[in-house]
Amino acid sequence: MELWPWVTSALLLLLLLVQLSRTARFYAKISLYCALCFSASAVAAVVCLLRHGGRTVNNMSIISWFVRTFKYVYGLRFSVKGLEKLEGDQPCVIISNHQSILDMMGLMEILPKRCVQIAKRELMFMGPVGLIMYLGGVFFINRQRSSTAMSVMAEVGQRMVSENVPIIPVVYSAFSSFYDPKKKLFTSGTIKVEVLDAIPTSGLTVADVSKLMDTCHQAMRTTFFHISQIPQENGTPVGPRAHPVE
Repeated sequence: MELWPWVTSALLLLLLLVQLSRTARFYAKISLYCALCFSASAVAAVVCLLRHGGRTVNNMSIISWFVRTFKYVYGLRFSVKGLEKLEGDQPCVIISNHQSILDMMGLMEILPKRCVQIAKRELMFMGPVGLIMYLGGVFFINRQRSSTAMSVMAEVGQRMVSENVPIIPVVYSAFSSFYDPKKKLFTSGTIKVEVLDAIPTSGLTVADVSKLMDTCHQAMRTTFFHISQIPQENGTPVGPRAHPVE
């Protein structure tokens, strides 16, 4: 029995369903995104091994090239302001707001050379995705063990202050106008990205780290609502598109 007629009919039915159903279209795009992540990771891993022979932060330039092509598949555009603030040779700590699985595309748009990233340890076991992150020099922390994760972050904060390393916040506008899992919305759109001025740590001590983080959070929160064009009343966001910065 020939399978091709059945396969063709199933594909045509799937295409019709995607065209008619917003929910089907959403899950189809999410599935494609996951497939792109796995396939691009596998190909990029081969290129990284051939180019650099193993784990090194220099592989991130190869990885970012692959990831930056995803935006063309989904019709996404990134409008970046202040990118020159990341082009200096001085060491710094970059922090940004987290919203969804699409964050990776935005990160690769601004990623400086030789930038070491921190990620949760669970990602290391996601097949080719974990492999390419390992090859890119990503530092994994175990968030299941809160004491371990907190100790790592505390050590980073202490070294940052003791060595006077500045913090550079990077803020991405809200995705909710084109990506909303609750509404099964996933269309094309523009993401505004703003690189804020460096926040100095010179003259601070370990005791000031908590206050420093609050300063960073407030600066990022204000910028987030501004570039997302979300109105606020008395510091509280209003309207259906008001999503807090994480």
